[in-house]
Amino acid sequence: MGATRPRSPRGPFMPDLSVFPITQRWPAERPDQIQLYSLPTPNGVKVSIMLEETALPYEPHLIDIGQNETWSTEYLSLNPNGKIPAIIDPNGPEGKPIALFESGAILVYLAEKTGQFLPSDPAARYEALQWVFFQMAAIGPMFGQLGFFHKFAGREYEDKRPLQRYVAESKRLLGVLEGRLADRSWLMGEAYTIADIATLGWVRNLVGFYEAGDLVGYADLQHVPRWLEAGLARPAVQRGLQSPARP
Repeated sequence: MGATRPRSPRGPFMPDLSVFPITQRWPAERPDQIQLYSLPTPNGVKVSIMLEETALPYEPHLIDIGQNETWSTEYLSLNPNGKIPAIIDPNGPEGKPIALFESGAILVYLAEKTGQFLPSDPAARYEALQWVFFQMAAIGPMFGQLGFFHKFAGREYEDKRPLQRYVAESKRLLGVLEGRLADRSWLMGEAYTIADIATLGWVRNLVGFYEAGDLVGYADLQHVPRWLEAGLARPAVQRGLQSPARP
């Protein structure tokens, strides 16, 4: 049986999310709200920050990647790629529930759902999206590999060429951001957008959790640190960085 379509946001009927197998393992206590399945990683916080910024009601579910919960049958039913984050929106297009994975796609969806943090002008919209894709294709993968070879299992490898490769590329990518931010407050100018939301957590992780600031010459930068500080000063960003709350 298909999901029940609510008559209105204040209607008497609740959406039926039982059609999504993931809710068998992580039940929805508030099925009328967006269900977030995530962990506060650089990719995970993109969506929690966006949800906080837009003030959309949501119910967070902590997915423990250390316990391989993303490879459970229930989680794979929502994201066959076995990665966080993912969402179910009970009030998706035409009022029907929609399930989404991939943080970049979720950011675009939430921006278009709310009309926030993505320019309405077509040219500016595509310009913002290119910086989201820049994060997805370059910043995330390169910074993540640097973290692996610098802080995690890769640091035990005798061959340091992979580490050197990712240090050099991460430093180059920071240079791209530094140039972009040289004459603007945010990646799109004076308007804070999903391009910033997508990127903030990764730069924060690189110089914080990965402890790679010295490797990439972060102290030599001027505009990226200023931008990161401004982003972290936003209350919604601080809330999003802690959601879902860890035990």
